[in-house]
Amino acid sequence: MKTILKRVAVGALGGVVTVIGVIFLITPGPGWLIIFAGLGILATEFAWAAMVLERAKKSATNAAQKARSSGKRSYIYLAIFFAAILVILLIWHAYFQ
Repeated sequence: MKTILKRVAVGALGGVVTVIGVIFLITPGPGWLIIFAGLGILATEFAWAAMVLERAKKSATNAAQKARSSGKRSYIYLAIFFAAILVILLIWHAYFQ
């Protein structure tokens, strides 16, 4: 009987925390962090939640790696843009002075 009550309590708490995380995706707040916390709570008692949590961790890791690689590319484009602006300003200054 205690095991069933524990599973129900963990399920209710994990579900509430996960729903709060989903709400925080729409409103300002750490939505994904709270969703992962809710899935972690659920994963202590439910195997399906552990599998979902593992998939979510892999997806988050992949997204972070893509963001890092595109971040370097963005810095290169930004540097080229500012270099072009500098060249244009130097030419303009030399032409009109």
